[in-house]
Amino acid sequence: MTQQRGKFITFEGIDGAGKSTHIAFVSAHIQRAGIALVSSREPGGTPLGEKLRDLVLHEKMHLETEALLMFASRREHIAQVIAPALASGSWALSDRFTDASFAYQGGGRGLPLAKLDALEQWVHPDLQPDLTFLFDVPLDVARARLDATRELDKFEQEQADFFAATRNEYLRRAAQFPQRFRIIDSTRSIADIQAELATILDALLAA
Repeated sequence: MTQQRGKFITFEGIDGAGKSTHIAFVSAHIQRAGIALVSSREPGGTPLGEKLRDLVLHEKMHLETEALLMFASRREHIAQVIAPALASGSWALSDRFTDASFAYQGGGRGLPLAKLDALEQWVHPDLQPDLTFLFDVPLDVARARLDATRELDKFEQEQADFFAATRNEYLRRAAQFPQRFRIIDSTRSIADIQAELATILDALLAA
């Protein structure tokens, strides 16, 4: 009997959108259904990926170098974590995936989207998330949340126009791939958001 492939769920949103708050909830909800899963993040997710993460988040570099490092980390993440989990029948959760590269390097930084399309086709031509949660908030809400938290990395220190362009590219991606995106209004209470997440997850579990 052929092993059924697991589901791949990603979490996206501009910095300060609140996605990280809900990853643990989604993980617990899936596990309560008796499904094994792995939860990871990008950039990062592997020993090499975590080293690349530190470079990407804190070092100045050429825009194309930044994009290439993101996809180098992603290639390792897929090979070492995501693909083996899915092949074993486990579900895989990732805090950011390729949509983030389109949003940040494409939208925010202005890298031509055709270059990101080429990298996506090279690094994972046959792999896309089954479900992508896009946590969306107005820019002023996101900024207020960031200012109230921790020391900011180089992306989080960017100005409003960068985040506006990043958010717009996320929304463009969501419109391009409506079958897998679910846009979550992250200005609501945690309880309201998690009730919506549970409804969406239950539909995926039933399928």
